[in-house]
Amino acid sequence: MEKSAPKRFSLPVVISVLMTVVPLLTTSLLTAWAINHEKMLREMPFEWWLGITLALTIASSLALTPPTFVALVYGYFLGWSSIPMLFGMNLGAIALIYISARYLHATSIREHLTRVYPQVGTMLGRFYKNELRLIFFAKLSPVLPFAITNLFFAMAGARFKQVLAGGTLGMIPRTVLAVWAGKEAQDIRYLLEHPNEGLATKIILIVLIIVSTVGIGYFFKEKKIVKK
Repeated sequence: MEKSAPKRFSLPVVISVLMTVVPLLTTSLLTAWAINHEKMLREMPFEWWLGITLALTIASSLALTPPTFVALVYGYFLGWSSIPMLFGMNLGAIALIYISARYLHATSIREHLTRVYPQVGTMLGRFYKNELRLIFFAKLSPVLPFAITNLFFAMAGARFKQVLAGGTLGMIPRTVLAVWAGKEAQDIRYLLEHPNEGLATKIILIVLIIVSTVGIGYFFKEKKIVKK
């Protein structure tokens, strides 16, 4: 009897799993560290926060730190003054992911998938017609991972300006909500262990998920041909 060859996981699948699991681990470690060093973080000069923001920009592009988690921490320690740094971090991370994907020839993966799965080409055609709006709705969702969605846009061949614009607009509600939750929190341990606590926060998150899902579903919906 011939032994069947072991199935191999494709590179996109492996990368997606890593970019989903790794942030959970790093978030847990950073949560424990922030709780144990709260006094030091409160007394840290503003210039140091700028340096940390630069480091977190790189970490976010590598899927090590979710931007929403970072926004919670920044909101707790810096309040609304952290908004410009967080927007800069998001833009920088989006740019790094996009450039890295192009440098690693991510387009070859798209071409391979299009050859193997012809329906992918049809989906990409719809995506190109509604790039900005689809990117906006995808980034609006609190559920979709930051790094994975940006990697997907780069692999799909989205234009850089559209990724930046749609990503920025979509991240505004999530970032502002996270900063507000962090600013209003009284205890960092409870905040990081229960980031979505509070009725208002839960309602806003549900609304963002619904709007994002409906928006994405609408643009990928099959167009019905009306017969005369």
